[in-house]
Amino acid sequence: MHRTLAAIAGVALTALAILAGPALTQTASPQAKPADGTEIATFAGGCFWCVESDFDKVEGVLSTVSGFMGGTTANPSYRQVTSGGTGHIEVVQITFDPKKVPYTKLVDYFWRHVDAYDAGGQFCDRGDSYVTAIFAHTPEQKKIAMASKEALEKSGPLKQPVVTTIRDAGPFTAAEEYHQDYYKKNPIRYNYYRAGCGRDARVEAIWGKKATQ
Repeated sequence: MHRTLAAIAGVALTALAILAGPALTQTASPQAKPADGTEIATFAGGCFWCVESDFDKVEGVLSTVSGFMGGTTANPSYRQVTSGGTGHIEVVQITFDPKKVPYTKLVDYFWRHVDAYDAGGQFCDRGDSYVTAIFAHTPEQKKIAMASKEALEKSGPLKQPVVTTIRDAGPFTAAEEYHQDYYKKNPIRYNYYRAGCGRDARVEAIWGKKATQ
């Protein structure tokens, strides 16, 4: 996402400056173990700053962590993932209370905050690390996600194939601390990036008023 921000800004706010941040050691977890009464969900919706911001608004979501999943490189850094070759996708791992927000509603919310018809990335962010995916942590999650995708293909807002993949969750690597809660730490840069990238405009074009529900 940061590679495109400089082009959007058209000013001296370079990708290098945005990427500047503490170099932290990252830790991969094969499967997150939720606390009693909570569950884990993982979604890839392009820029993890934006996905994190969107899901933090959902009642029943207890925490969100930006990171990477789906590749073969152990403990990849942000630079490695966005440079390509690791196979990883930017994701957000969510801890939620299923009594307040069931997984079915999280999946529905996910669809209405991404462009599920874009196979080349999301909005202004292009490349394999920005594609959409749902990573299922249990057979039940996979069943729900696949049924939801099938329903979207039949009665979704656009009569196009839904390219979002449904995959089994694998090792999750949290992104550097600089990326966590970026929208809170750097609201001006974040809001400028999000508006310039056209994320909300495209989602609204697809879903209309339903995009904000």
